[in-house]
Amino acid sequence: MINFRPPETRTRPSVGSSSSSVVTAEKALSFLSKGWQEVRSSADADLQLIKNRANKFKNLADRELENFINSASISPFAVPAITASTTTAPAEIDFVKKLRPKLSEIRRAYSSSEFKWPSQGKLRIDLSAIKNAIVAEVEEEEKEREREIWRKWRRHRLKEERHFGEFDWEPIRAFKTRLKELEVELKGSSSSPAEIFEVIKNSEFVGKVKSSLKSICKEPEETKGVPPLDVPELLAYLVRRSSPFLDQIGIRRDISEKIVESLCSKGHRKLLLNSLPGGGSSLIDGEIINDELDLRIASVLQSTGHCYDGGFWGDSTKQNLEGDKRHVAIVTTASLPWMTGTAVNPLFRAAYLAKSEKQNVTLLVPWLCKSDQELVYPNQLTFSSPEAQELYIRNWLEERIGFKADFKISFYPGKFSKERRSILPAGDTSQFIPSRDADIAILEEPEHLNWYHHGKRWTDKFNHVVGIVHTNYLEYIKREKNGALQAFFVKHINNWVTRAYCDKVLRLSAATQDLPRSLVCNVHGVNPKFLKIGEKAAADRQSGQKVFSKGAYFLGKMVWAKGYRELIDLLSKHKTEFDGFNLDVFGNGEDAHEVQSTAKRLNLNVNFMNGRDHADDSLHGYKVFINPSISDVLCTATAEALAMGKFVVCADHPSNEFFQEFPNCLTYKTPEDFVAKVEKAMSSEPQPLTPEEQYKLSWEAATQRFMKYSDLEKVLSDETSLDRRRRKGMGKSVSMPNLEEMVDGALAFTHNCLTGNEFLRLCTGAIPRTRDYDKQHCNDLHLLPPQVENPIYGW
Repeated sequence: MINFRPPETRTRPSVGSSSSSVVTAEKALSFLSKGWQEVRSSADADLQLIKNRANKFKNLADRELENFINSASISPFAVPAITASTTTAPAEIDFVKKLRPKLSEIRRAYSSSEFKWPSQGKLRIDLSAIKNAIVAEVEEEEKEREREIWRKWRRHRLKEERHFGEFDWEPIRAFKTRLKELEVELKGSSSSPAEIFEVIKNSEFVGKVKSSLKSICKEPEETKGVPPLDVPELLAYLVRRSSPFLDQIGIRRDISEKIVESLCSKGHRKLLLNSLPGGGSSLIDGEIINDELDLRIASVLQSTGHCYDGGFWGDSTKQNLEGDKRHVAIVTTASLPWMTGTAVNPLFRAAYLAKSEKQNVTLLVPWLCKSDQELVYPNQLTFSSPEAQELYIRNWLEERIGFKADFKISFYPGKFSKERRSILPAGDTSQFIPSRDADIAILEEPEHLNWYHHGKRWTDKFNHVVGIVHTNYLEYIKREKNGALQAFFVKHINNWVTRAYCDKVLRLSAATQDLPRSLVCNVHGVNPKFLKIGEKAAADRQSGQKVFSKGAYFLGKMVWAKGYRELIDLLSKHKTEFDGFNLDVFGNGEDAHEVQSTAKRLNLNVNFMNGRDHADDSLHGYKVFINPSISDVLCTATAEALAMGKFVVCADHPSNEFFQEFPNCLTYKTPEDFVAKVEKAMSSEPQPLTPEEQYKLSWEAATQRFMKYSDLEKVLSDETSLDRRRRKGMGKSVSMPNLEEMVDGALAFTHNCLTGNEFLRLCTGAIPRTRDYDKQHCNDLHLLPPQVENPIYGW
């Protein structure tokens, strides 16, 4: 209304028209004043009516109370009349008056015809009526006190409303004064309507109204001096948060950092530095740019009062777990009696995590149908039920660790892939961990478990998810047909699934691909039985006995990728230098016939024997363990040989970096160096392990490293998160949206959609009909049919 400006007329306004406009304004003000008086008189009448009705109600209540007291005074228990000259205290008089109705009730109860006096021998006086009367009296006094407080408050409110009706309120008087001043200004003006409105606009009254509105809408002091984000800053933050995703599509991390640095150019440096506390300045380079950009965005968000709760793609809360003990679920891709690293090492990890008794541990292993068991397990060993296999696993473990491990073993449906020579999950693996135990998950081989995972996102169901990379899949794939192209796709798929489903990734060695949120740390130990063998060998040597009576050997699954190709190449290339040197090889596998025929055709001095446990007594006498494999991530057999006090000859490769610190580990870089190291090992004696070296190889040390580098130690000791889980779960609360989490959620959602399509699963090498488990798994594991578990797909 203030900014309204009437249209100008083409004719020049006359004096008469100006005076008529003033009269019109005066009438308008007079009309407003008259209307306000009518409102005031109407309000006074309403208040008077309410007051009269309240007085009538009060008089009626007083009369009823007086009649009630008089009616009770005729009883035998009546109290004599009290006159003005009575000296009894007023409080006592009130108490007696109020006690009259109660005494009358007692009199009527005992004078009733239905009342019977008890016999003389069982005379009892029932004082419950008097007790109830006193209790009721106390409650009545409390209620009367509350009613008196309410009456005082009401009288005060009526008094304020009366003052309001009489215009005694200060803001109303000020408003009336301003209106009169404005009326005087308009009377003194004889200009056109446009000038009249200009006078109103520039009047002191309107100016004070504007200043009052500005004071109401005034911004907080702390928000001053914080300019909003501009487009380059938003783009810089977007690029920096998306750097892992850009790395997957071929844009290296250093290029992303240069893009961020260019966006935070000279024109924006001053803006970034001004938003920092104290106005400090520093040299803007990679790390400082990231810190200042974070502070800049945080200051802007703080100035707006923005607060962000939860994730956009994921669940805002986790499971609400009960009790003080945390739950750790270890999920792996293999199980005994298959003697492979992903079957043995997770089993030891579960045992030593449960040994501390600070957390409950569950080991989730695959269950194979009988047809697949015959293909995978050695010596045609099969199990008719999960209980029988669990008993076998526990007996094998307790024979080696020397203590009873208190943890739970569960099974999920699995299928053996002959092409990939590995076990793939069937159905949603995460559903086999109950929601009440879904706290911390350890995924052994996370890329393997999630290639075809179609189910709930691990990081949505669990509060903390750690992945442990066991296998260098890219090295195996490169050896196949079109290996380079397959390795390219598998590399990016591994990045995809580990980023979408893991909070932290541990790589056993640098031989594996660099994955998001990953670091290199050996979190594996050796079977305590091997350390005892090494201690016994050292004691025998100290007593003068000959410990090692045999030469060199190699042990491993007999497939070309497990180092057999490198071994045969080295022996055939230096057949002359190895004249008279014999090597015993222990192993079984799919390529056994081809490996043996190749060695025989090249006339190599190699003796092939069936595979056996590395702790077997027949292997104790060997002095040198030869392992030329470069496809392993961290060879368990190498660690076991070092624990038994043997020499180890292995390649100078990232997979053997952990073992190079031990004096009995001899690494070679060239074929000629291999010959020299073998000759050195055969002509000398290994050194006994020191107590520090023994501890470094043990599972106690491995568990300690795992707790530290997986952040599990911090998560388990976080009492704040434990209290929060008791109340409402592990809900996230951060000061600003986490773009990285949104991207991870989008990747998980996309992966879930793609793996739900059977055609796409088959195109990428999945086993047919493994999106859900089959009928045989239902019978073996006593599961509901998948049509019942997932009706949207089943019906």
